[in-house]
Amino acid sequence: MKEPEVTTYYLEMHSLAALNEKPKPEGFEVIEAQIKNYRFNRYLYQLVGEPWRWRDKLALSDHEWQVYAESPQVRTWFALSQGSIAGYYELEQQTDGNIEIAYFGLAPDFMNHGFGGYLLTHALQSAWGWDNPQRVWVHTCTLDHEYALANYQARGMKVYKKTVS
Repeated sequence: MKEPEVTTYYLEMHSLAALNEKPKPEGFEVIEAQIKNYRFNRYLYQLVGEPWRWRDKLALSDHEWQVYAESPQVRTWFALSQGSIAGYYELEQQTDGNIEIAYFGLAPDFMNHGFGGYLLTHALQSAWGWDNPQRVWVHTCTLDHEYALANYQARGMKVYKKTVS
């Protein structure tokens, strides 16, 4: 059986002034993981990515996970709702002055509660606060949550490239 076509959207933002903030929901907290631990990143990746078939990092060894997640170019934030992990995002600082939102999403039990807009607001504010980047970017695709693209655009990100595979 043939796999369905997947459209990938690449979005960017060139200044914090473009951000259309979403207010913080009551009882929702976002915390940076100050002590890096690749096992935590792997857990978050699996928790959030499973419904969307995130597979690119599943085959990585412990060492490969550690090199990635504990790099000084990667920072991780996790979201809590009433004490439970509700989602996370990772930012990756690139050599060209860009910050990529490398991973972003909510755990399945916390989708469709209005948390995504604030979590993305937080991610964009964190990215712009990290060493004065030239640009913040992300990619999403048609395999992602049905409102993912709309959330990125609602926060002020603009599509700059689209591919179909």
